[in-house]
Amino acid sequence: MSTIKTPRRIIFDLLSAGIMALLLSCGGGGGSGGGSIAGLGVGTGSTSPPAATGAAGTTGTAGTDPTGTGTGTGAGTSTGTDTGTGSAGSGTGGTGSTGAAGGSSGTGATGATGGTGSDAGAGSSTAGNSNTDGSGVGSGGTGVTADAAGIGAADGLGSVILNGLRYDTDSATFTIEDATELQIGMSARIAGKVDANFTSGIANQVVSAAELRGAVSNIDLAGGTFVVMGIGVSVDSATVWADANGLSDVRAGSVIQVWGLPGAPGMLRATRIQVAPALTDPLATGAVQNLDKAHKTFMLGQLTVDYGTAAFTGLDESSLANGVVVRARGTAAPVGGVLSATRVQGWYAIPTTNGVAVQLAGVITDFASRGSFRVLGTPVDATNAQIAGGNANSLGNGVKVEVDGFMSGGVLVVKKLRIRNVPGTGGPASFTVIGAIGGFTPPASFRVRGQPVDASTAVFENGTQSDLQNGRKVTVVGDRVVDGVLIAQHVTFSP
Repeated sequence: MSTIKTPRRIIFDLLSAGIMALLLSCGGGGGSGGGSIAGLGVGTGSTSPPAATGAAGTTGTAGTDPTGTGTGTGAGTSTGTDTGTGSAGSGTGGTGSTGAAGGSSGTGATGATGGTGSDAGAGSSTAGNSNTDGSGVGSGGTGVTADAAGIGAADGLGSVILNGLRYDTDSATFTIEDATELQIGMSARIAGKVDANFTSGIANQVVSAAELRGAVSNIDLAGGTFVVMGIGVSVDSATVWADANGLSDVRAGSVIQVWGLPGAPGMLRATRIQVAPALTDPLATGAVQNLDKAHKTFMLGQLTVDYGTAAFTGLDESSLANGVVVRARGTAAPVGGVLSATRVQGWYAIPTTNGVAVQLAGVITDFASRGSFRVLGTPVDATNAQIAGGNANSLGNGVKVEVDGFMSGGVLVVKKLRIRNVPGTGGPASFTVIGAIGGFTPPASFRVRGQPVDASTAVFENGTQSDLQNGRKVTVVGDRVVDGVLIAQHVTFSP
């Protein structure tokens, strides 16, 4: 038999040998843990929220989702979202998981915006978040957005500015109670996404309702406090007066409406006050105290709430517990200090899932140290936070702050903290409206987004007072709202 191989046979043998070599170099290529070529880490699998990191010279496991597992060996770490890339000696993971940095192989899940490792195997990028909706969005890195909830008072319109962060609300749904539209100073909760540095966001949902409505008593002009149905209210320089010039216009016995942020039990820091509200049905908000499930009562400050015939929305009756913040609504004024509630609502929900971005504005309670206090009842660790608006040594109970950070183990780990008011010292206030001028009346009275503006003493940029006219787009910044009018400090004309 002839042993001379034809050219076709030679080609076939060469191809077979090449395929066999390739299979051997890939280690069989089976399962979800891919092989490697020239040290390139290959990410495979589906979205997997948990993250793991490959340490120097060790093997790390990327993700825990059974459909997106694998290992990587090498030096350094690299985390990120989406299918990342890495050069020789590195690899990156996907959303909610960590690619094994360096080494010959790594696996990860698929998401958005991945990170890139380096030749030395010391690549760094952004880790993904674990979220209840399974989106696994990242918590850091330029352009990466995180599922977020912001709770505070609206300090700007156009779209909505909450706690200093502007949210695009073009696609958001609005749910507003106790008013016809969202206005400056109203408490609100925004759900959506924010960037890692808390400089901008996109809102999916905006919810707002008043906290308190009822008859006023115990007005203390010097101390800036008063009482509504047994609940103490304090004002500060950032309190918006919708239809009054200040606390001196509040009359004992009159029914007023208050938007505010709960502080210590039975206390509320007012963010907006309406002295002549259209609604008069009683409303009270605060942390539940002295819960008596047998008699179906609890207390908010000095007000006893009888919830025996109340409907529950936003929480179940079984979820009632001391410390839970609720709104209690009725149809008749309290009798003998007892409000017969017709509806009990859960207040703005604060997420607890690890990795979710949270913005809170409120008054510090339970202060032990910079690394241990509460805002709106949420444990806060500001040990490594960037602090602005005042001295870190001024932090303590009663100080009004804004905190931005990410949840971890039920604690809000803060990246940024802004001091807004220190008792006895005061603090900065700033309100912004962005939009086209309407209702212009010379020399400097107009509306933006429905908000009345007085720009008679403002500093103008990119124009002068004579350029004010209907239709011109402006950004207005002021430090107070009196009798419903924003007193402008700066007016900037847009091109």
